[in-house]
Amino acid sequence: MKMNTNSNTYTIVYASIMVVIVAFLLAFISDSLKTKQSENVRLDKMKQILSAINVDTKGEDVQTLYNQYVKEAEILNPNGEVVANTGGFEINMPTEMAKPAAERQLPLFICEVEGQTKYVIPLSGAGLWGPIWGYVGLDDNKDTVFGVYFSHASETPGLGAEITTTKFKDEFLGKQVLKNGEVALAVEKFGKVTDPTYQVDGISGGTITSLGVSTMIKECMSLYVNFLTNK
Repeated sequence: MKMNTNSNTYTIVYASIMVVIVAFLLAFISDSLKTKQSENVRLDKMKQILSAINVDTKGEDVQTLYNQYVKEAEILNPNGEVVANTGGFEINMPTEMAKPAAERQLPLFICEVEGQTKYVIPLSGAGLWGPIWGYVGLDDNKDTVFGVYFSHASETPGLGAEITTTKFKDEFLGKQVLKNGEVALAVEKFGKVTDPTYQVDGISGGTITSLGVSTMIKECMSLYVNFLTNK
């Protein structure tokens, strides 16, 4: 029997079938892209870590460079003790920061640059409009900044977003981290640096984002003090 294409029943059945087909196609496309998206996130994280040790990844195979420079991705406990020699890459720093201090797993990336050991510590914090994050690369004395990487989700272009620029990041090179066993590395309001051994100039017009970077450094790197002071 031929269905009346002008009837309500036909319209409902036709719409239902189309919804099922579209939903199936969307689910299939999403699942197909998930692997690629995950891979892109993984490679981007590698780029960020490499940037903290001043390795230029432009035009290069990121996975190969990561394997070349990053020797271990350890997990530390709050006492600064190594609890696992692998698995640090998979740890999400914002998730760990939300846990009670005693339960946190702290990722540490041990790298080798021109025959010298470098340590990379991940950072997670908040800027003016949203999340900010980054990595700090340290020399083998665990106290001198070798390189940094910062990024953000939604800071203002030309102001807070300047934390991603080479000019801002280069200010950190050679700065000291610890003073009397505490994290002293900090970003000061533009033009207000009083101790250049530990402090860098903030971004003019981006005071709140600069403060966010400073707070992020203090809070995250303080978790590693036991490791950093264990020479």
